[in-house]
Amino acid sequence: MTVYTHVTVGTNDLEKARSFYDSVLGEIGLKRLADLENNGSIWGESAPSFFVLKPANGQPATVGNGVTVSFEAPDRASIDAFHKQALACGGQCEGAAGTRGWAPNAYAAYVRDLDGNKLAAYCFKPE
Repeated sequence: MTVYTHVTVGTNDLEKARSFYDSVLGEIGLKRLADLENNGSIWGESAPSFFVLKPANGQPATVGNGVTVSFEAPDRASIDAFHKQALACGGQCEGAAGTRGWAPNAYAAYVRDLDGNKLAAYCFKPE
């Protein structure tokens, strides 16, 4: 079974995106859980599941740029292995394995596949 931790889409106008998603996602029971300063916001029921962010690389958001598919990993060691293997297979590093400050115990790595799709693996278990 494939399990995702969250889905991310990019935006070029964060305030408009926040207003849109507050309204639209509110209709299906999701609420804004957090704002990441001027970089984005997070929606979900009680746990983060949908992110709208300005692309981290500073380029305009387009279909694909700012989009990340994130997979749940069983532990931190498997995230380290995910990152190492992706690079060994020709992928590009988009964020080394390590802690992420937006959630307790968040540990992740980011890569781009051979076509430029951005992927991540996350674990929320303590060490």
